[in-house]
Amino acid sequence: MEFVEGYKSILNPKDTEKAIKLTKDTFEKELSSSLRLTRLTSPIFVEAGSGINDDLNGVEKPVSFSVSALGGRKMEIVQSLAKWKRMALADYGYPKGRGIYTDMNALRPDDTVDAIHSVYVDQWDWEKVIGEDERTLDVLKNTVKEIYAAIKRTSFLLSETYSALDDYLPEDITFIHSEELEREYPSLSPQEREKMAAKEYGAVFIIGIGYPLSGGVPHSLRAPDYDDWSTVTISGYHGLNGDIIVYDRVRDDSLELSSMGIRVNRESLLRQLEMKGLNERKELYWHKRLLSGEYPQTIGGGIGQSRLCMLLLHKCHIGEVQASVWSDETRAEAKERGIYLI
Repeated sequence: MEFVEGYKSILNPKDTEKAIKLTKDTFEKELSSSLRLTRLTSPIFVEAGSGINDDLNGVEKPVSFSVSALGGRKMEIVQSLAKWKRMALADYGYPKGRGIYTDMNALRPDDTVDAIHSVYVDQWDWEKVIGEDERTLDVLKNTVKEIYAAIKRTSFLLSETYSALDDYLPEDITFIHSEELEREYPSLSPQEREKMAAKEYGAVFIIGIGYPLSGGVPHSLRAPDYDDWSTVTISGYHGLNGDIIVYDRVRDDSLELSSMGIRVNRESLLRQLEMKGLNERKELYWHKRLLSGEYPQTIGGGIGQSRLCMLLLHKCHIGEVQASVWSDETRAEAKERGIYLI
């Protein structure tokens, strides 16, 4: 069932629209100041075959089209901007300690469509230059803390503006590695483990997404050419990346707000391409530039705009905070329950 039994929206549609803008404006400023990020204009599409588009878990197919004015050259609607951002940092010459964020709009037609997934994806894509000596778990964790603090400050402002919206997220975020989570809940699926962790801690950052766990499969899949998920850290675990997961009280379930991590360097890119059997990508434009040393070392990720609005406005369905497409059955059920889908 996509809708929570007995759910009633706290805000009416008009106040919801106002609150969406307040949420986005506030968080964008908080994120920018916390991480020292400058807003950059980003593309809606990139050229196919360049290696710039993000293939996410490695199985999604991007929406593509040809451009008549360019002799029929094929373009792809972005799925995220993980690779484009790093290229932009190099081309704009951003120094260490500074970065960019962008208001990304993407299409992911292969995604599951349900209460928290949509064909339309809007997120703050961000990327920051770091030094090679900063490719550590401490840097990753400190960055996560800054992002979570920005979420908390946004949540506080919303609760001050709309008294019915209480700020129920915990003050601090908890860190746990996916290996530890598997050991704690060996009989559960990764999604079930996430729900258990979210309910226990309220907000958790699960480290190590992409490398096979002791049980033989990864916690979740990751493409081989943006996050570094194969480096062994001083803890003895693989991975310099992870996901921010929170407890969604309205849905009584976990909700992923962000996927992020320290990005691949030359060594980890080659290792991960080999592991995935994708060595041919070394000949793509983007990958050639990284392997030749043209890109800075970075940390970055994406933060779901509609997901954050859904959480902080206490909504049960992502369609209440974004305009997308839904089945006739979903819209009919929403209408019957008095839930307004944009």
